Order: sequence, then structure tokens, then C-alpha cells
Amino acid sequence: MSLEFRHIAHGYGEVQALRDISFVAPTGEITCLLGSSGCGKSTLLNLAAGLLDVQEGSIWLDGELLAQRGSVPPPEKRPVGLVFQEGALFPHMTIAQNVAFGLKHDGKGAAEGWLEQVGLVGLGARYPHELSGGQQQRAALARAIAPGPRVMLMDEPFASVDIVLRRRLRRDCRVLLRERGATSVVVTHDPEEAIDIADRVAVMESGRIVQIGTPTQLREDPASASIGAIFGNAQVVRARRMEAGFATAFGEWPLSVVAGPVPEGDTLELLVDAERLECVASPEGSTVRDLHSRGRRTRVLLRAPDGTEIIALVSEGPEPGARYKAVPMAGSVRAFAAE
Repeated sequence: MSLEFRHIAHGYGEVQALRDISFVAPTGEITCLLGSSGCGKSTLLNLAAGLLDVQEGSIWLDGELLAQRGSVPPPEKRPVGLVFQEGALFPHMTIAQNVAFGLKHDGKGAAEGWLEQVGLVGLGARYPHELSGGQQQRAALARAIAPGPRVMLMDEPFASVDIVLRRRLRRDCRVLLRERGATSVVVTHDPEEAIDIADRVAVMESGRIVQIGTPTQLREDPASASIGAIFGNAQVVRARRMEAGFATAFGEWPLSVVAGPVPEGDTLELLVDAERLECVASPEGSTVRDLHSRGRRTRVLLRAPDGTEIIALVSEGPEPGARYKAVPMAGSVRAFAAE
């Protein structure tokens, strides 16, 4: 029971947007497609929705063929609900009419029930332009999920609302989707959003899925330094292997800073947590370029002589303009082969 993509490839002219994508979005779970703009995540979602024709590969729903080249049912013929960055509500209909649009029986009564579930009690008689952005997105979610689709597809659904409301919407949306038990795929470029809402995250780069797993798996066991740097306060430092440690732009680091095995090769990428960097005063260190208090921690921006920068989060900020060595705590760094 799932939405499955098999060997999907897609291009726009000479630009290859997707390259041999194969993965499964399990039924009853929320899967996030996470990546920067242009990585192909929206293209993949649009193929599942029927907004784009499949060029190569196939899409399957619960073991049955949903779409392939030459057989591409339109969106209205697919058991899917769609929510986009802009909710795309019908402007000439009231909110209740929008929600009731896809319902066959007792649409008006059911619409009121759905509006209650998404926190829009008493607003059914209003028109979309009379609601805030967050309220419009709630209405769009209710309209999409009310007909009971087997698949929910959502493309940056919270991007147009402010950050405080976005957190509330993510929480409410996750609860609603999980209660309905549908297969859900959410596109986002925001790592915090992916962690907050998803059961599984598929990280995309340049038209490929480079790693897929739970938020915990991606943070604790990333497949590469670049994936690890997406989450939390991690950052990547280039290093050259030495007999007793690693040469970096910020000085020499001992072997003891690395947890786990060190890959072969002279050039490495070290994944460093900003909260596990110590700043040690040294005339040969890096220059403090900026200090910013963040409550219990101070963010220190250090610039090495070659212009490379690194961030440390420390309990007591050093002096601006002074020189400090940035040294990771023992066992706090993970090493990867340089990409």
C-alpha cells in the first residue's frame, strides 16, 4: 500500500530535471521531498498529480499502475488531493462552497464539519479574499482532503504565511493527515519544516534522491557531509589528511576530534557542529568577524586568513577583532570523502 515511483526521468528541453528516480512513499505516512530550488522536487510532485506527462518510468498506487508514458490520466481522474503554495481557492465561491466542491453527498453539512476540523468555524460564508493567508491555506487543505483522496500532494503549502503561523499550520496539518491515513507527499525547501512534519525525508540534489530516511536517520547518519550540513548547526570544513590529524583553514585538528572511521584519500570533508566548537585565544588563530547573542549562546563568526569562515556557538563570546582557534571537541566530527 503506497505511492511508488519507478525509474522516473524528466526533462525540459535540454535541461534534465529528474534522473532515474525510484522510491516509495508508504501509505499512512508523510514523506517530504526536500531540496533547493531547481532540484526537481516540484516536477516529481506534478508528475504524480497528472499536471505533467510522464516521459520515462512509471508511477504506481497500491500496486496498480497510475501513470506511464502514453498513459497519463488527468488530475481529476486520479484519487489525489492537491494543495499548493497559494491555495488556489475559487474566488467566486464562499469558503464552504469551496470545501463542498468535490463532495457528492450533503456537501454543505460536510463542509461545515471540515471547516471545524481546520479551525475555521463560522467562516464558511466568507469569500477567499476576506480571509488571511493562513486561513486560506487551512481552507485549501480542507477542500483537498474532504473527498477522502488516497494520496495528498502538497507543494510548499506553508511558504506564504508567517513563521509563527507556519509552525501551527504544520502541526495541525500533520495531525490531520495522519488521522486520515492517506499517503502524503510534501515538497519543501525548508529543513526545519521537513523535520517538523515528515515521517520520512527524501533529500534531492540535481534531479536525484541522494538519501531517504527518517529525520533522525538523516541527522545522525547522513550519507554525505553536504546532507549533514542541511540540518541543525552542522557545517562542512575542507581538510587535508596529516599523519597526526587534519590540516584545515582554522589550524591543525587532532585525530581525536573525529568519531568513527576516516575515509581513504588525502582531501576530506569534515562535518562540524557549531555547538561543539571551542574558541581558544591564539595570535595565530582566525579573526572574530561578528558576534551575535542568541540568548544562552553567542554566535561567533570566525574568518581564517584565506577568507574561509566558520561559526561557533559558545556560552561566552570572545572579543571582537581578536584571534581565536576553532577546535572541535573530541569525537564531535564526522569525516567524509571529499565530493
